[in-house]
Amino acid sequence: MTDAALDTRSGLLPGLLREAGALALAYFRDPSRFTVQVKGLQDQASDADRAVEELISGRIAALFPQDAILGEETGSGGALAADGETWDRRDGGAGFLWVIDPIDGTQCFVNAIPVWCVSVALLRNGQTVAGGIFDPNADELFLARAGRGASLNGTPLTCSPAGTLDQGVVGIGFSHRTGTEPALAAIDGLAQAGGMFQRNGSGALMLAYVAAGRLLGYFEAHINAWDCLAGNLLVTEAGGHVSPFLADGGLTGGGPLLAAAPGVAAELGRICAMTGNEGCL
Repeated sequence: MTDAALDTRSGLLPGLLREAGALALAYFRDPSRFTVQVKGLQDQASDADRAVEELISGRIAALFPQDAILGEETGSGGALAADGETWDRRDGGAGFLWVIDPIDGTQCFVNAIPVWCVSVALLRNGQTVAGGIFDPNADELFLARAGRGASLNGTPLTCSPAGTLDQGVVGIGFSHRTGTEPALAAIDGLAQAGGMFQRNGSGALMLAYVAAGRLLGYFEAHINAWDCLAGNLLVTEAGGHVSPFLADGGLTGGGPLLAAAPGVAAELGRICAMTGNEGCL
């Protein structure tokens, strides 16, 4: 059975992500084009973030004026349909919501570190049904559609086949929204299991790496929806396990997240519990 409304929207993602990535890359290669504003401790935004988000949201609004949009730079208060009604009060239409992170890894971006990406997820009636992450520096386009798998530049993705944590690396996210204790507890648990960790500055990109089998898993004590929804779908569609991020207010409030390859999910779930986040998987 076909789903024309979803087919049309998911078909927009590859070109939209590449167009947005090209704009972000032009800013990245010429830092004189943007200024940086501080939103919080180690939390920044630039003219590039806003320009890329405006490009993405503008394209979506022109094609699907009935859809709602939630962007990092506009925040939850900006999650508005073109008719001005908030997405969570609308009871008509197809129930589509686009969640946008124009540049995930802004701290890397503004410091000339080529580890950042553009991330867009599409939800319908509260469930993520499509998503994509584009890394312009590596020309890597990750795409996923619920029930249809995940891909990297057209090649199907599968999570790592590893069965123990000493067979690879786990991504650990950290922000000053939480204390250091959860990240340190996760690192300690990994070390005890013979594992290793990394943090590259982009949660979305690390989730894409889990889907691609490059990382065994990813843990963060608090992550926002725009940082992870596309990546979560990538991991799920690549055969991995993802904690129920949307089940407890994650869309608007964020929350803890654990994503894991199937063979190490149980062990990473145990380590996640050591951080005070029970029931991650």
